[in-house]
Amino acid sequence: MYTILRDMIGHVDADCFYVSAERVRYPHLRGMPVGVLGNHGACIIAKSYEMKAAGVPTGMPIWEATPICPQGVFVKRDFRWYEALSRKMLAIVQQASPRVEFYSIDEQFFSTTENTREFAGRLQTEILRQVGVPVSIGIAPTKTLAKLISDSSKPFGYEVLKSDSERLALLRDRPVTDVTGIARRSAKRLAEHGIHTCEEFANADRAFVRWLLTKRGEDLWWELNGTPVLPILVARPRHKFVSRGGSIGKASCDPQRVHAFVVRNIERLVEALAHYRICCDSLILTLLFTNEPERSLRSSLLGSRADFEALLEAAMHLLPRVWQPRSAYVHYMHVIADGLRPLTNRQRSLFEQSQLVDIKRKINNEMGRFALRSGATLPLVDVYGDAANEYDICDIYGKSCF
Repeated sequence: MYTILRDMIGHVDADCFYVSAERVRYPHLRGMPVGVLGNHGACIIAKSYEMKAAGVPTGMPIWEATPICPQGVFVKRDFRWYEALSRKMLAIVQQASPRVEFYSIDEQFFSTTENTREFAGRLQTEILRQVGVPVSIGIAPTKTLAKLISDSSKPFGYEVLKSDSERLALLRDRPVTDVTGIARRSAKRLAEHGIHTCEEFANADRAFVRWLLTKRGEDLWWELNGTPVLPILVARPRHKFVSRGGSIGKASCDPQRVHAFVVRNIERLVEALAHYRICCDSLILTLLFTNEPERSLRSSLLGSRADFEALLEAAMHLLPRVWQPRSAYVHYMHVIADGLRPLTNRQRSLFEQSQLVDIKRKINNEMGRFALRSGATLPLVDVYGDAANEYDICDIYGKSCF
């Protein structure tokens, strides 16, 4: 048995959160197969258990999902609404614990000395009563085990992992990819050495795991063996980079549309840098194509910059070099600020003009986001005419997962 002299770690995970949030404001959707669509209204980014049972996977386009699930109801995502419910969940967990990590929009980790199923049940009931969203809860000695036990308790369950025999039962026959931090590439490397399950991973030689998967893999090894090494992060860790981008909707080789999306994402990136009060020394532009391999290049900036003009100039310098051949259809893109430093510690450039940036920010703060934006984004009538595009998941600040 574990000797519970230290805090245990809990994990709260909302069940089908986007769908559950839609059912809070539209109760008639309960019991119906529901799919939540991405910002371009094409692909399913979340689905109810009823739609999952019909055979609809996440990421499927709506035109493929409707024949599979003709009774399905599809709604456009609304991250402002999801954040509002997420913050209410967070506040309830913070009342139950002195240390809470806002891990993602639908997940929180917390420390607790209350390690009973009764406590987990009370917390689950309180969240459902005040927020209207069903959650699953796991409590265990480590973050990784807590997340695994909450996942295994879905939907709308809760469990506490107290003994070593319970830990071994949880890990047995569970795919190693169930562990957050072990994706397909790491799983492939482990499989080459006969490690396929969580139990096999936990039983492997620690030094070998570190050699194979670096310190991150070793941390997960300790966690799966019941020794906590991943702390509860009550504040978001310092950024290594800041990125904005995503799908541009239907893949395109139209120069005006691709250029307009680059400008849009630079404006969004400038907003994020201003929020975090940081600047960057270089910019990376990444394009993903439907008919060509992904391409990515970096451009160094003149000094440490966070203003629209400097970042846009770098992006426009990179675009023709990354977009090759020009017949390639662009599907996704990302603009990434790298070499980050606080604004107060930056190396200034002789070419900075900050007045226009400040005026633009002030107008948008008072009149609404994108009220004043670059004329180069005018071709994106479909994007700026759809309210779903005004607020994305990356606009929800404070999460530790990214």
